[in-house]
Amino acid sequence: MNKRVIDLLEESPVIAAVKDEKGLKRCFQTECKMVFVLYGNVVNIEEIVRAIKEHGKYAVVHADLIAGLSSKEIAVDFIKSHTKADGIISTKPQLVKRAKELGLYGIQRTFIIDSMAMAATKKQMDAFLPDMVEVMPGIMPRVLKEIRSYTGIPIIAGGLISDKKDIMAAFDAGADAISTTKEELWFV
Repeated sequence: MNKRVIDLLEESPVIAAVKDEKGLKRCFQTECKMVFVLYGNVVNIEEIVRAIKEHGKYAVVHADLIAGLSSKEIAVDFIKSHTKADGIISTKPQLVKRAKELGLYGIQRTFIIDSMAMAATKKQMDAFLPDMVEVMPGIMPRVLKEIRSYTGIPIIAGGLISDKKDIMAAFDAGADAISTTKEELWFV
């Protein structure tokens, strides 16, 4: 890894989450340093990552969303050996753990829907020590504050972020960065 996670997020706290070719091209026009790749398949993921890297950005592949990859650790090995990705994001803790073993950023994506999900997230973070955790939906300041209270792991607020007020609320609640597919927010 070229940069400490927290330094990267402080430098560029808005993460472009791209879900198609149009979004990929649009993110190249932004100052976003990190790009979450939320689409692709085993045939084209190498070229998607290459394009991101050619534009001087960090590429993080959502391993769960790449068609043709399994939910096993070997998927992370594939990403490491066939692309120049800087990291992976996944809802599966074992994939995050494998990414870290391979020297990639490991980002845990978690959906907080109730107190049981909150408890499970805390347990996973303690057990697998991801480099970052993406909390979804990202428009829950109270939940973000609670997670911030028990971890120093960088927190990314993602999902349902619709305007600058949502971004500022997430930062005020303790998020270190936000991720969004809403392209107009990549420029704020």
